[in-house]
Amino acid sequence: MSPRLSKSILSVRLLCCLVLVSGAAVSCRRVTPERPATPQVMAVQDKGTWPAAKDVMKSTLAGTWYNADPNALRAEIAGCFKEAEVDARDDIIGLILPHAGYTYSGRTAAQAIKSLGRSYSRVVVIGPTHRLPMEDMLSVTRATHYQSPLGEVPLDVEFIAQLLKYPIFQDVPAAHAEEHSVQIEVPLLQHKLGSFKFVPIVAGQCTYETVAQAGRILASLIDKDTLVVASSDFTHYGPRYQYVPFTKDIPTNIKKLDMDAFAFIAKKDPRGLLEYRRKTDVTICGYVPISMLLAILPGSAEAQMVRYTTSGEMTNDYTNSVSYLAAAFHGVWQPSQPLAAQVSRGTLSQEDKEVLLSLARKTIQYGLEKQKVPELEDLGVTCSEAVRVPRAAFVTLKKHGELRGCIGDIFPQRPLYKSVITNAIYAAFADRRFTPLQKDELSQIKIEISALTPPSPVASARAIRIGTDGMVLNKGGRSAVFLPQVAPEQGWDLETALTHLSEKAGLTPDAWMSGASFQVFQAEVFGEQE
Repeated sequence: MSPRLSKSILSVRLLCCLVLVSGAAVSCRRVTPERPATPQVMAVQDKGTWPAAKDVMKSTLAGTWYNADPNALRAEIAGCFKEAEVDARDDIIGLILPHAGYTYSGRTAAQAIKSLGRSYSRVVVIGPTHRLPMEDMLSVTRATHYQSPLGEVPLDVEFIAQLLKYPIFQDVPAAHAEEHSVQIEVPLLQHKLGSFKFVPIVAGQCTYETVAQAGRILASLIDKDTLVVASSDFTHYGPRYQYVPFTKDIPTNIKKLDMDAFAFIAKKDPRGLLEYRRKTDVTICGYVPISMLLAILPGSAEAQMVRYTTSGEMTNDYTNSVSYLAAAFHGVWQPSQPLAAQVSRGTLSQEDKEVLLSLARKTIQYGLEKQKVPELEDLGVTCSEAVRVPRAAFVTLKKHGELRGCIGDIFPQRPLYKSVITNAIYAAFADRRFTPLQKDELSQIKIEISALTPPSPVASARAIRIGTDGMVLNKGGRSAVFLPQVAPEQGWDLETALTHLSEKAGLTPDAWMSGASFQVFQAEVFGEQE
């Protein structure tokens, strides 16, 4: 395998090591089918399904990004607010806030939050994903509360349920589990606002079209008592961040990068900001959340920079420096026309399935010939809108009826066609149970694709339907997955499948019987003809 292809799939191998923790990418169970898999037809249910009981998402930042002791944290935040000198205004509808540890960015964030002159019934915080790759989609959570050391904040479950009616909004638990960009803002907002309902949104890498669509959806749902926060640090300069575009006049040049970006923000120009980031490759981590906020804002809104500083200025060392900028947007939310919800999506057409199978085969062929991962335009394949929505998929390779590779996602992380491209490469070259596929094997390989619905929680294991539902088991930080076709292929009943699922998670065979939670999903399974 060439260095280029090896480098392309290095992140795949690392991700596969994290399967039991994140559930982000998983491999199929290696089995010999006893009977052909029964194709499952996707039945998309209302994505607003919520756990019946209270479900609290706890802060993962306490003790690292800020103090874990409630009293010490209150004192730390109060110190940040005390230093802020700003006039409060009651017409603020949006903020840009930094998201570093409070030692570095707390005072900058506090100055903008202190300028809030009234209360809000709902606060929407949009932050970028730092850990889990996502493309052209956003993640919300089906939790009911968020808990920081300062107490619990109820999530606006009705608002989130409305977002989940649109395919670009998905529930991807791994996107929230360790993501600091959204969580870091909560104690600061609690200190100032006290009571409010919280809407946490983690944004992936998005095109302007996705940003604009998300903006239209959010604008149709927010009201006059909503505050929208875009969480972002600005330029990350230095070798630590692999960004050294200049080595002279560093403070001046860093500030120019940031102020040039803010010029697009001041003009409320999301497309311009995205294009500026593309041209300069400037390391503003929350450029997508900021662009979404700009897309939501009414035309009459005015931007005000509240505070700007850098870690280089604080430490008097610009070897590695991060910029922190806070801004406020003044105006009034304008009523917006409700958008048609998209709860139900039909099954893939036969043409869509044939296109995806062709895409998978051409992807593997391209990898073998070019030794790199292709883009869609490299493959000469045209995709319909049905395969451009975010959706998880598995790609399975079989050779003479035996498994030869299988990798996939359980939770959506990218458009379906990209999931097929990515996992076709993974299955062919990065499934650790097999040696990388060779050119002379390709003609002997048959490809199967499982296109999944988003997992949703069930009250108990007894609600899982063998032959219809894929199953996800979670217990004690461990997780395991079976596709819908696994149990029928093996001739397992529900208890036998759950026993094997527990063992796959590294738990005792009977671990599923108590203390475990379950999610189910369905799949459209289709493959090349023998």
